[in-house]
Amino acid sequence: MNRPSKSVETLPTVTINPVDGTNVINAAEAANGVALSGNVSGLAANSTFLVTVTDNGVTKSYTATVTAAGTNEADRSFLANCLQNANWLTKSLEQRARTILKVASEIVRQQDAFLAHGVRHLRPLNLRTIADSIAMHESTVSRVTSNKYIATPRGVFELKYFFTAAIQSVAGTESHSAEAVRDRIRELIDKEDCDEILSDDRIVAMLTEHGVNIARRTVAKYREAMRIPSSVERRRLKQMELTAAS
Repeated sequence: MNRPSKSVETLPTVTINPVDGTNVINAAEAANGVALSGNVSGLAANSTFLVTVTDNGVTKSYTATVTAAGTNEADRSFLANCLQNANWLTKSLEQRARTILKVASEIVRQQDAFLAHGVRHLRPLNLRTIADSIAMHESTVSRVTSNKYIATPRGVFELKYFFTAAIQSVAGTESHSAEAVRDRIRELIDKEDCDEILSDDRIVAMLTEHGVNIARRTVAKYREAMRIPSSVERRRLKQMELTAAS
């Protein structure tokens, strides 16, 4: 990624869990913005995002403190062995963090429009595209993006979130991201009039008007995945609400 100029605007802190087994949290905690182990900082300059990871190594001051604690040869030998193991582990974790940083940076580069403008600008993306872009094996990309979360100015997301299937456009132009299409479906239903509940067929027609080539069964699949009731059930629920309010 391009190095930003000196005059940059610091974005809200971006955090990521670069190491398995350290301060691991679940998806629900991540969605609530719980900070993960390690920091990834985001900088914006000329529409460019920079991703960096903080150093989690054994500091020289800590090494000196531990070494000084040894009062005899046996203690010093034991502490030296522990520090050697710690440094080996640190180097392994640093290599892992560099790999995750490389993958995360490419994801941010590919999905910069989403970071700048929101979910409607999320692009179709798969593991192979990232792997080819950074000369890394696809299985490695899959492994390092599993159960890793990145906190962006738009919220906390699992890295896997940015890999989304492509939905073809009506005119054969650039494809739409499946996640962006799901967001459109959710918005259409949220804004539907109580006197005109949208059927899946009607949603298909409305999406087609916006250039999305999608089948009714796909709309139904996405709607059900978002736990949105059918048009018949939504109509019944709205009638109950109106009755209760009168």
